[in-house]
Amino acid sequence: MVMSQGLGELLRKIREYGFCFVEGIEPTPEATETLLQAIGPIRNTHYGGFYDFTSDLSSKDTAYTSESLEPHTDNTYFTEPAGLQALHMLSHTDGSGGESSLVDGFGAAAKLFEQDRRAYRLLTTITVNAHASGNDGISVQPSEPMPVLSHDTHYSHLLQVRWNNADRAGVGCSHRIMDDWYDAAAKFDAILSDLQNQYWFQLKPGKLLIFDNWRVLHGRAAFTGKRRMCGGYIPRDDFISKFKVTNMTPEGISSTTLTG
Repeated sequence: MVMSQGLGELLRKIREYGFCFVEGIEPTPEATETLLQAIGPIRNTHYGGFYDFTSDLSSKDTAYTSESLEPHTDNTYFTEPAGLQALHMLSHTDGSGGESSLVDGFGAAAKLFEQDRRAYRLLTTITVNAHASGNDGISVQPSEPMPVLSHDTHYSHLLQVRWNNADRAGVGCSHRIMDDWYDAAAKFDAILSDLQNQYWFQLKPGKLLIFDNWRVLHGRAAFTGKRRMCGGYIPRDDFISKFKVTNMTPEGISSTTLTG
């Protein structure tokens, strides 16, 4: 249904809620890749383009392990992290566990703003370095350090959350306020880690998850056995472009060239 007439609805739900499931998809890499390409070009990274992997540490990244993963943003080490991320578990044999979690990063930021506005301000003004340097011959960093919470310059709306403890490097502030930044980060981390703010579910073959990587953080419980996962990244601009052309009139699209 998504491929024939429901692509606009899929993207509208992702824009509204931050994520969406596509159920009934054939549990194959080919079917998954075809659906993603209907949204936009799959982003090629140092891990490749469309991914199809098991927890064999073929790449030195926590995603390629069976360990639990706390809520995080992917690609904080890129100047522009992926706009959408897709995950499809094709199989899980000889083991159990591996439940997935999602956290609304915008909702978590709103809670921090209510609790401690100075902490919120520190996470919006102090920039943080990030890196991907575990694989031989690879050392990826953004063109400049970025804050945890980024806002648009015109309306000051929260635009993006960048949070990944595994990829974080140096914090760009003086030693005088370094402790204050870590205190603010700890408060944000506590909100993200609160089970009341986490949505847990089990991925299964035929159930594709697509989420907004600029808004929604994802995690995973530890697991045993062998899991085969596939999916990919889609750039933010391509995601928003496809959303517009499937949900707006030509006049509405034209008006966004003036208003954004």
